[in-house]
Amino acid sequence: MNTIKFEKGNVQIVAHRGLSGLEKENTNSAFVAAGNRSYFGIETDVRKTADGYFILNHDAHFKRVAGENLVIAESSLALVQSVVLKDVDDTKNRADLRPGTLQNYISICKKYEKTCVLELKDELTREDLEEMIEIIKGFDYLEHVVFISFEYANLTMLRSILPNQSAQFLDFTLDEALIEKAAADKLDLDIRFTALTPELIEKAHAAGLKVNCWTVNTKEDGERLVSWGVDYITTNILE
Repeated sequence: MNTIKFEKGNVQIVAHRGLSGLEKENTNSAFVAAGNRSYFGIETDVRKTADGYFILNHDAHFKRVAGENLVIAESSLALVQSVVLKDVDDTKNRADLRPGTLQNYISICKKYEKTCVLELKDELTREDLEEMIEIIKGFDYLEHVVFISFEYANLTMLRSILPNQSAQFLDFTLDEALIEKAAADKLDLDIRFTALTPELIEKAHAAGLKVNCWTVNTKEDGERLVSWGVDYITTNILE
C-alpha cells in the first residue's frame, strides 16, 4: 500500500481526513500515516457529543463508517468511543479504529509538525467555537490551524474572535460573487475541484485569496490543478 506520487510543484498538499486512501478516515491511524509522509496539512471533521466533547467524524452518525446508526449529538463520549470503525477493506477486526478526539488530532499534528485543517461541521455556537479554540491554545498550536467550513456563519464568527486566523470557506461551486464576498470577509476558498477554472483561480488570486480544492485523487487531475495555480490540493491518496 502506498500513495500515488505526482508532480506537485509548490502546491501544499492536505491529507483528507488523514491519509484516508490507506487508513480509515478520521482515525489516529490515518493521521499518523499522513504525519509520516510529506503532507503539508492533515484535514479532519469535528463534531460535538451530547456531553460536550469534540470528536472527529464526517457524518452526523456512524452508519457509513461503522455500520451503527449512533447519532453523535445524542451520544456520550464514552458511547462514541466504544464504536469500532470498519477498516478500509470493510472489516471490523481492528480494535484501535475508534473515533478520535480533537485533543488526539491536535497532539498528532503537533508531533509531526503538520498544519491542522479543521472542518467545523454544522452551525456552531460562539461558546462551542471559543471552547474549541481554547483546547487548541492549550497545545500552543493555534498558529498552525486552518479552519474550514461549509457554514459561512462559522467563519464570520471565527473572524470576530480571531481576526487574523487562517480560514477557508468550503463550497461546491465558485463564481465572481463568492470571490467578492469572501474577499470582503478575508476568507480564503476551498472549492470542489471540478468547479475550478484557470480564470476563476486567477480572479481569486487577484482578490488576494488562496485557493484550496477538494477532493483530488488522480495524478492527472492533480497535475492539471497544479498547472492552473491552486495553492492547496486536498486528497485521499496523492502525494
